Amino acid sequence: MRKTDEMIKNETLWGGLCSGMSSEEKEKEADIVVFGIPFDGNVSYREGAKDAPAAIRESTIPIPATTEYFEDMSGNKVVDIGDFNSEDFETVYLDVEKKVSELVKNRKFFTMIGGDHSVTIPVLSGINKAIDHEFGVIHIDAHFDLCDELGGSKLSHGCTERRAIEMDNVGKSENIFFIGIRSVEPDELIYIRENKVNVINAAEYERLGTEKVIESVKEKMSHLKSIYLTVDIDCLDPAYSAGTGTPKFGGLTSRQLLDLLRGLFDLPIIGFDVVEVAPSLDASMTSVYAGQRIITECWGHHLRKTKGLK
Repeated sequence: MRKTDEMIKNETLWGGLCSGMSSEEKEKEADIVVFGIPFDGNVSYREGAKDAPAAIRESTIPIPATTEYFEDMSGNKVVDIGDFNSEDFETVYLDVEKKVSELVKNRKFFTMIGGDHSVTIPVLSGINKAIDHEFGVIHIDAHFDLCDELGGSKLSHGCTERRAIEMDNVGKSENIFFIGIRSVEPDELIYIRENKVNVINAAEYERLGTEKVIESVKEKMSHLKSIYLTVDIDCLDPAYSAGTGTPKFGGLTSRQLLDLLRGLFDLPIIGFDVVEVAPSLDASMTSVYAGQRIITECWGHHLRKTKGLK
């Protein structure tokens, strides 16, 4: 892993920690640990998500450390431990799995910035290795990512939740809740017809409204002690986030997503990610700024719940 000047700036912006501390001491004292996985070697269409961690970090420099509800986050300790860098996904997988397992065992709330959606697989595997109880996944995306394989790979960005279901402590499709879906592959269609799948697609979301969606998720997921939240930026309509590899018309609005995330943090969220942001695919950088906002608001939701914000 390496640290950049932007990471150091972000430590100050997001609360930071004493410069005299070692990396291990900073992580131990942190309220939130963040890291990037700049990898997009498992995409099925357009590349570019590998550039997201650096771009999202850079985009945070001019913003104040407050939430949209005017809550001050500047006194909270956020430490950026850098990027997991390798063109070899097996190396990335093992390194991320080990680190996430360590963070979960130490009860550290964490944020991962992808990368394509395949980088969520080692994160989930790390959680699986760290705990001895069922955990759930809330998957906010235009796609199910339930393919057994895509493009000949079982570790494609289209296979994320199929691999999750195979993990001992996820174990069944009912422990995953899909929100915002509006695209399905043929083998995914077979799977969701033969298995119990919790899903609210984008059209149904619009009909129900955010409050009802949150109620439905809580009803299905409240029995779980630990939940991981993964946000693919293409859950948003391309009007709000054009820079992504596989945009799909008819998605969530920015307001719907922000309100949804606020409500979901009533659940025992232990960490979250934002993936599939592709800065090079959008000159206006809408996806980068959407990703930035998602991350900082989710930090606010976590800190409001655990520490109280004013």
